[in-house]
Amino acid sequence: MAANPFDQQQPIPGVKKIIAVASGKGGVGKSTVATNLALALREYGSVGLLDADIYGPSLPRMMGARNQKPTVSEGNRITPVTRYGIKMMSIGFLVEESAAIVWRGPMLFKAMDQFFKDVQWGELDYLVIDLPPGTGDVQLSLVQKVPVNYAVIVTTPQNIALIDAKKAIDMFERTGVRIAGVVENMAYMLNPATQEKIQLFPRGEISSYLESKKIPLLGEIPFNTSVSLASEAGIPIVESHSSGVEAKAFNDIAKKLNLIN
Repeated sequence: MAANPFDQQQPIPGVKKIIAVASGKGGVGKSTVATNLALALREYGSVGLLDADIYGPSLPRMMGARNQKPTVSEGNRITPVTRYGIKMMSIGFLVEESAAIVWRGPMLFKAMDQFFKDVQWGELDYLVIDLPPGTGDVQLSLVQKVPVNYAVIVTTPQNIALIDAKKAIDMFERTGVRIAGVVENMAYMLNPATQEKIQLFPRGEISSYLESKKIPLLGEIPFNTSVSLASEAGIPIVESHSSGVEAKAFNDIAKKLNLIN
């Protein structure tokens, strides 16, 4: 009988909860959600942030740590970069920002293994993992190597994004990972004069789909150019505009995640 690949799962020493942030699709603001959720979760304990997008790492720029490098001890143990009180690791800390990562699956698996086994994460209440688009090698490597407590799925309102969010949900369900809920990013824009909600994208079937699957909508993040500008500047919106509507939305989601056993 073939060995069950999920029998190889090993907890990361000192890490209490692992949260996977996924979308199944690029361009919906998954990394923005992951970084801001990590910052919001500081309210509830110590937090780590792992950029698992090997081919397109964005964490160093988004967290304002482009020129920082992790240190490596004699035993090849890696000390993660710390920014805003969050311990971080990304392949982007080890290669030039413009350098392409031209790796096949085995190299990806090895990199993921190092992120889990060789990084000195220390004691963490939460490790947030920002996954790449799709449902491929990195996602499968993650769920086979470590016990993921739950996944957060990011989408935008229209059906063209929901199609791929459904695939991400299906992948986690097939691999036994609990879906904590869905975050609807760029859900609406507030009219600055009237505070009226403006629907930027055609609203698809997300509400009926989530109801049919009994998956909660964790929150709706408004569209605001200040969110992307904050990420470009390396000071995410939860850190740079902590009293704003967008930061409050992330804080509310973090509060819900903290209540999940």
